[in-house]
Amino acid sequence: MLSHLCKTSGVSRSGYYNYFSDKSQHSRELRDNQDEIVKKVILKTYNFKGRKKGARQIKMTLQGQYGITYNLKRIRRIMKKYGIICPIRKANPYRRMMKATKEHTVLPNLLNSNKEGNTWR
Repeated sequence: MLSHLCKTSGVSRSGYYNYFSDKSQHSRELRDNQDEIVKKVILKTYNFKGRKKGARQIKMTLQGQYGITYNLKRIRRIMKKYGIICPIRKANPYRRMMKATKEHTVLPNLLNSNKEGNTWR
């Protein structure tokens, strides 16, 4: 029965038993507890000086103001886990691409085909 469930879900039996072992459950609980502590620090930094910040600015503020160093990936993971979203608008990547390719530029009329006798009807 278990092997059939593991086969249909695409998980190995050893992976199933490893996930539900006491050791892995305990380590997940410890990680969740640490994440709760880090979340409080991130929220404190997020609202520092009344302005909301993104993950990179939170990392810089933590290092500069509080002397705490966290990995940027950890900060992003915790922000995503608890729904902390930066309201700052992201740059439009299409604008940079448009400037680089010059796709929508209007070229000057070099032919000057509006002379008398050459107009189209």
